[in-house]
Amino acid sequence: MKQILQSARSGELELVEVPSPTPAPGQVLVANHYSVVSPGTEKMALDFARKSLVSKARSRPDLVKQVLKKLQHEGPMPTYRAVTTRLEAPQPLGYATAGVVVAVGEGVEGFAPGDRVACAGAGYANHAELITVPDNLVVHVPAELELDKAAFATLGAIAMQGVRVADPRLGEVVAVIGLGLIGQLTVQLLRAAGCQVLAIDLNEDRIAEAMDQGATWSAVPGDDHEPWKNAATHGYGADIAIVTAASESSAPITLAADLCRAKGCVVAVGATAMDLDRRSFYPKELELRMSMSYGPGRYDRRYEELGLDYPISHVRWTENRNLQSFVNLAAAGDIDPAKLDAEVVAFEDAEGSYEALAKGERKNLAIIFKYKGAPDEARTLELAKPSARCDGDVGIAFVGAGNYAKAQLIPAIASASKVRKVQVVTATGASARRTSEKYDYASCGTDPQEVFGNDAVDLVFIATQHDSHASLARDAMKAGKAVWLEKPIGLDQESVRELVAAARDTQGFLSVGYNRRFSPHAEKVRETFDGRSEPMSIRYTIAAGATPAGTWVTDPKTGGGRIIGECCHFIDLCIYLVGTLPSSVYARGLSRDSERDDSFVANVSFTDGSVATLEYLANASAELPKERFEVSSERKTAICENFRSTTVMGGTPLKTLNQNKGQREAVLAVIDACRTGAGSPFTLEELTANSETTFGILESMRTGQAVDLTAKLAAY
Repeated sequence: MKQILQSARSGELELVEVPSPTPAPGQVLVANHYSVVSPGTEKMALDFARKSLVSKARSRPDLVKQVLKKLQHEGPMPTYRAVTTRLEAPQPLGYATAGVVVAVGEGVEGFAPGDRVACAGAGYANHAELITVPDNLVVHVPAELELDKAAFATLGAIAMQGVRVADPRLGEVVAVIGLGLIGQLTVQLLRAAGCQVLAIDLNEDRIAEAMDQGATWSAVPGDDHEPWKNAATHGYGADIAIVTAASESSAPITLAADLCRAKGCVVAVGATAMDLDRRSFYPKELELRMSMSYGPGRYDRRYEELGLDYPISHVRWTENRNLQSFVNLAAAGDIDPAKLDAEVVAFEDAEGSYEALAKGERKNLAIIFKYKGAPDEARTLELAKPSARCDGDVGIAFVGAGNYAKAQLIPAIASASKVRKVQVVTATGASARRTSEKYDYASCGTDPQEVFGNDAVDLVFIATQHDSHASLARDAMKAGKAVWLEKPIGLDQESVRELVAAARDTQGFLSVGYNRRFSPHAEKVRETFDGRSEPMSIRYTIAAGATPAGTWVTDPKTGGGRIIGECCHFIDLCIYLVGTLPSSVYARGLSRDSERDDSFVANVSFTDGSVATLEYLANASAELPKERFEVSSERKTAICENFRSTTVMGGTPLKTLNQNKGQREAVLAVIDACRTGAGSPFTLEELTANSETTFGILESMRTGQAVDLTAKLAAY
């Protein structure tokens, strides 16, 4: 299938062939018939992408601070890789489409192949022949409404939410400032609601269009508005002013305040500056309201991605219900997207349309891409002729290639000898293609099962979201593949047990991305205590930073939370340093609200009497090293900070310019083990003990009691 993509580094646009997507649970696969380009929003994205790196930095000082912090803690090379990985990620464009359902994912109800639908959402409702969209961002299109009109549903929902926030009453006077696509739709909705509208814009053509949409009066911002107030409102002013303009100036908000009557309401819909002048708002006791995109549910991962609806008795108008309301109004003829100044363009000509938009040559209010029927639904795309198999080489494929894999794992393979780069599979075809092209993999795709069935693949790197780790690794081993599985190996005891059973039944090769044990810093510390006969004390402090809100990592069902999803790294390093397995764990949470602060302290006891104290601190100072561990035994002490500096008291220190957590060394060791037929660097006993320790930390925090791990491990 074809999709339009933009380079985040250069802003270059390209219409490319990519593998078709596979609908995940809760998603709908849709063949687009039409998609709408919103010139204002999408030109902003084009302009930003085409800025120089310096200009981008000036526009986003918040990101610059993050980069500088990473540079301080990790060094130049990891920082460079992280920045370039993000800049090279393909950027899909578009967020408003309409088409026909091709297939539905597991758990989807209310949609079936053949249904006519409108779709919303940046990153989902893209300009592409086929898209996968969460079901809360999809609505049915009535039979009497043409799909080219239904494609405006996303834009209509934005305008509708602005009107709902304004809450106008029948007969009230509303000023609409900014007559772009959202402004024009706002005018139509207000007229349908029985309001009188003052349409304001700098562009005379846009004003004329608004009058055609049903506006009662018109003006330009610089006019003397007092005569209008006197004639239209008896001198009182507008009841409401809705700002749909995008501006780096606060002038639209100031104008809105000037136009409103006492105790009136100003609603901000467009992205405009808000350096408010108290003198404009205070004397009239004006109310300022913010309208959030399509409506309630926007930016809430649980609503948009997981399909959890808000009860209608508590939230009457969600973003889904706004979308459905818009297409229903359009079907009834109460609003008419056909009145908008839009040009229909064949999707094959999308690149030219965007270039004209970027140069300011396209003046239409909107562009509608029209798609040809029957898109290519192939989920694998061959990019190059596969390399011939040679004795001793290892065929490698990736299932999942997010930022971490592209910054650490895939580059590490470039330094390995005797490997064949076979395939990259990701959830989106665009990411799979760009990653495969950059790192010279022969093919790309979106279906993991095609990797497992590929005889050219010997070793599969699985780097997907956490909830899919165990099942994908089982499938890979059952297909006879060696597996590198990113942590964690499972989110609960059942998934871990099933994975371990599969590894034993197949006698498969299972390694895990616990890379810290391969770091030169970890090796130096372990060598320091080789041959010890006394127990070891480890104090491991992790300045984890604040718990990120709204990400899949902290979702218990998808990411497992940071204790299961991240702390397993630190437990594995302790297992490696001690050389025996944990026997019990006692933990205390340090916060009353674990969803906002998952700080804890845990004491992990080992079978040889050693003890590791883990201090995982989301509430620590950001100036602390991200990771610091101190190991003592037999009157010797070693201290490692951030895997850049290791000090052995009385010994020779180890310092590295860049942080070295052992990713490259781990990848090369696993590839070499596959090539030579050696076993995995990890025993199944170590892997199960690690997972059970993370589960034990959660249990101990919940019960306030120490958890005996010996009996739990015996069950494996």
